[in-house]
Amino acid sequence: QTWTNGINEASKMALLAWEKETGIELVQINGQRRYGGPPPGWAGGPPPAGTEVYIARLPQDIYENTLIPLFESVGKLYEFRLMMTFSGLNRGFAYARYACRQDAQSAIATFHRFQLRQGCAIVVCWSMQKRELVVNGLGASVSQQELEATLQMVTEGIRSVTLYASPSQKQAKLAVLKYRSHEAAALAKKALMEGNLRLGEAKMRVDWLDPQLKQKLQLCEEEPSSSWGQGGESPAVPLALSLQNVLECLNLLCWRHRLRTPLFMTKCVQVNPNGWQRFWYQVVIPGCHVPISGFMWISPDRQGQSEHEKAKVVAALHILRVLGASL
Repeated sequence: QTWTNGINEASKMALLAWEKETGIELVQINGQRRYGGPPPGWAGGPPPAGTEVYIARLPQDIYENTLIPLFESVGKLYEFRLMMTFSGLNRGFAYARYACRQDAQSAIATFHRFQLRQGCAIVVCWSMQKRELVVNGLGASVSQQELEATLQMVTEGIRSVTLYASPSQKQAKLAVLKYRSHEAAALAKKALMEGNLRLGEAKMRVDWLDPQLKQKLQLCEEEPSSSWGQGGESPAVPLALSLQNVLECLNLLCWRHRLRTPLFMTKCVQVNPNGWQRFWYQVVIPGCHVPISGFMWISPDRQGQSEHEKAKVVAALHILRVLGASL
């Protein structure tokens, strides 16, 4: 009914004629219409990561009969997804996935700022392939089981649900939802936003998980709950102090307490897409019964220190606190 309601009728009829002429089948599921995935005649598995482009600022009355031949002119398409409204207009953006990265790169080089119409330049760039959503506006009483049950009823492809205390609201929670693919996450976002879902008195607010918020939640989750001497997780801190100055302070403290120079070991165990590095450290102080170890996040910056030097600075600062409290 929404397809034949008279809105943009001429373009819709042109699309139907093109489908009949070419034999191309478009499948609409919820808020998107898909071609391929795989297309007819495709052999082998799907293309690797890094082969999808994001297309934005599309005129809403343009459809696949214009877009697919255009984007197929620079390389073989594996899949094309056009986001749709209930009225049958497009939502102004689409995704094109190519057989290889070189074809996707050609699409960006050829069609970014391409004048699809006079005065209508489209945007074409690499797809970010986001898979994580953040849900705000949850009450403090919302449980993991209740949230998971609600999400499973209205979305598909969910991999994990993690609840956090809201860093910006007292007596409130937020949740991070991870989906199996960007497509599943995008459909879930649309379903949750348009469904006006509530848990108790709270209306859920849904958006893509921002990398800065993700890092903040990781740091909050990993703050130590016990002594650093038992091993813990160190939040990242500004590293304005030089390694030499911090180690001199630590060596002086050890000397005052008749302890020998500490020995440091550091190892990078994880690198996030935004450049943050997670380090394991262990500090052995001759004269102490057990080594002191833990984890920390190191931020990417341009201060001239290596990441291992920064890790030693943070570790030394924590050792100073531990020794200051225990000796």
